[in-house]
Amino acid sequence: MAKASEVLMSVLSTIRVPRAGDRVHKDECAFSFSSPESEGGLYVCMNTFLGFGSQYVDRHYSRTGQRAYLHITRTRKAQKEDDNSSGSGDPPKKKPTRLAIGIEGGFDVEQDQYEEEVKVVLLPDRQEVTSEDLASMPEVVRERVSQSMAGLMSADSVSHALQVQQWDGEVRLESRHAADLKQLDNGIKIPPSGWKCEVCDLQENLWMNLSDGKVLCGRRYFDGSGGNNHALLHFQQTGYPLAVKLGTITPDGADVYSYEEDDMVLDAKLPEHLSHFGINMMTMEKTERTMTELEIAVNQRVGEWEVIQESGATLQPLWGPGLTGMKNLGNSCYLNSVMQVLFTVPDFQSKYVSKIEKIFSEGPSDPTQDFKTQVAKLGYGLLSGEYSKPAPDPGDDPTVNPEPRGDQVGIAPRMFKALVGRGHPEFSTSRQQDAQEFLLHFINMVERNCRSGENPTEAFRFLVEERIVCQQSHKAKYTQRVDYIVQLPVPMDQATNLEEIQEAERRREEAESAGAPPPPAPRARIPFTACLAALSEPETLTDFWSSAVQAKTTASKTTRFASFPDHLVIQVKKFTFGLDWVPKKLDVSIDVPDTLDLSALRGTGQQPGEELLPEVAPPSLVTPDVEVKAPVLDDSTVSQLCEMGFPLEACRKAVYYTGNTGIDAAMNWVMGHMDDPDFSAPLVLPGCSSAPGTTPAEPVSEEHLATIVSMGFSRDHATRALRATSNVLERAVDWIFSHLDDLESMEVSEGGRSAGESEKSKEAPPGPRVRDGPGKYELFAFISHMGASTMCGHYVCHIKKDQQWVIFNDQKVCASEKPPKDLGYLYFYRRVTE
Repeated sequence: MAKASEVLMSVLSTIRVPRAGDRVHKDECAFSFSSPESEGGLYVCMNTFLGFGSQYVDRHYSRTGQRAYLHITRTRKAQKEDDNSSGSGDPPKKKPTRLAIGIEGGFDVEQDQYEEEVKVVLLPDRQEVTSEDLASMPEVVRERVSQSMAGLMSADSVSHALQVQQWDGEVRLESRHAADLKQLDNGIKIPPSGWKCEVCDLQENLWMNLSDGKVLCGRRYFDGSGGNNHALLHFQQTGYPLAVKLGTITPDGADVYSYEEDDMVLDAKLPEHLSHFGINMMTMEKTERTMTELEIAVNQRVGEWEVIQESGATLQPLWGPGLTGMKNLGNSCYLNSVMQVLFTVPDFQSKYVSKIEKIFSEGPSDPTQDFKTQVAKLGYGLLSGEYSKPAPDPGDDPTVNPEPRGDQVGIAPRMFKALVGRGHPEFSTSRQQDAQEFLLHFINMVERNCRSGENPTEAFRFLVEERIVCQQSHKAKYTQRVDYIVQLPVPMDQATNLEEIQEAERRREEAESAGAPPPPAPRARIPFTACLAALSEPETLTDFWSSAVQAKTTASKTTRFASFPDHLVIQVKKFTFGLDWVPKKLDVSIDVPDTLDLSALRGTGQQPGEELLPEVAPPSLVTPDVEVKAPVLDDSTVSQLCEMGFPLEACRKAVYYTGNTGIDAAMNWVMGHMDDPDFSAPLVLPGCSSAPGTTPAEPVSEEHLATIVSMGFSRDHATRALRATSNVLERAVDWIFSHLDDLESMEVSEGGRSAGESEKSKEAPPGPRVRDGPGKYELFAFISHMGASTMCGHYVCHIKKDQQWVIFNDQKVCASEKPPKDLGYLYFYRRVTE
């Protein structure tokens, strides 16, 4: 120990004690998915607090000279079965009784299931120093090293800080409306039973408004069950904020919901408020499940393999390279599915996995914050097979159960998710997201990090040709734009079982009138050829400004491919809005083919003898001497649109361009402009310019600037984004992602350029690099979604590996027997070369 003591003394100045704000990576290696539970444990640098697996700690020592590391190893405790065990070998688990994580009665987070060993390791000889060894060392060494060890072990790891380890969904606050709630003296008395909705006669999921005693049905659940939203509509019409769920009233309380506060709340005067309508709390009994019990039941079902496995099939688990599962970090199945598919594309494999050593060796001092490092780490983790092995289970006895379980060790992409989601208002959260939106977000990040050199997103990039023909002058206009995804419409009126659907709708209306439960609705069967026809059919533009006739007129727009990418992504537009503007998912089956020939959809450009519309700008809507004032927008309409999930700026534009004429007109505008590239860009008034230099310089938040710059953007671009969005960080991040192409052509600095540089800037920028080839493809992967909305439910993906379809469902990877190709959401094709 004398030598160890000397080494520690010599490096004592490099050993730090973590302070508030320090990022401690003690759960995951910066270069791999090694953890304290992995073979060899995890080495945490006692200076930078970065974590390294056994195979990478020597690299860090060679690069930095740092010698002292805290070595953490964890082994699972042996689990003993008790009387509550099922006898399957799995440790007994108590049924959750509380909608919470990490507290008594809540969902199990596997606390205290590991035995932990901690010691200091000195490189390069890997000499070990335990806490007992420190006791015999000089006081100055013992004190500093012990404080560092204690600080590292007590500090929250970065992965811990990024997720909520203890969450209580039952904590409810007192409603601000409860104390002074207005109750109408309308003589209504509510009986103790026999309730039904006053609008649709539904007899379950009923809520009584505490202001006027109206009994109405609750919200429609994500799976289509529940109520018909009549209680919510009543609040929107009257503004009466509080409602109690009938059937949950007991002497101990009840479920009370505040529509205005949009949450479950407490009502200290609930006995008084119920008594006003003749309800005695002390005599009531519970007849319905509370909202907490319903949510617990849903959360217990989410992880069940039976819910999402291929019906009627016993699936065989698979292991090996390219067959690695990914842990669900809490609604991260959208990310898991997208990344599994992307790393089957050769361009991504070549860019990140084949060059992993070069990426690691050239990376910055903090690899956890480097995009290329974390993408390469994820790709290698998925393709190497190192983590594709059965998950350990202390209850398994191989003599009793020789078959491996479906779960894998897999990888937990915590660093990757934190990095790609940083600064984004949605992907930085643990909420469910749209897989298509995440795919585009990740493509944007790759584009930004590959502005020079090999760019794997070129595999998906293609040009779209739009041809607009003025119906009055018959002159045409051609434009091209870059895209990465084909959005395939679903023409419901083309269903092959349309008569069956119409008959089912008639029976549903009859059942609703009779107060009976509705019969199951048939799934619409839509031919893929009908979807393609809807994609290619001309669109009529009724408000087109024609430069040929110098007036607004009708035009016809057709969309074609100007190039065909190596890999084609098709999104089936399954998500739409009902007549009440409630988001819904179309339950459709589409006979998506294994092979696809889109050659007939290639654009041909200007036709012989065809005249083009003259390049004349439309007249200005305002004269230069007129002061442009901010429009007065109907805040209630903007709020209603925002509540439906649309971006704030899109909602403001919808209300502005429809002249404050109401929610219906604004919603129609939204639906007609959702595919616009500037859909979520800030509203720019006619006569104003969003160009650089035309907006008065206003101070921007240095903190917000630093956040955006840390994401890889220049300070100049970050400043423009913040000024364009009134210094709102989340909106600035959205703005900068939606203006990447514009930013490329902007000036580099506020100070301007030299005359020579200005001349160069007048040259037309080079167009985007696109690959082109035959429009013939074969299907190699698809992502499926279960649930009624992209914001809930579950994603899995199927990938064709060596002519065998494989289903990837988070940590479960199995051979697919009946891949449900007709029910996919995103389809991935690769070019067939003849």
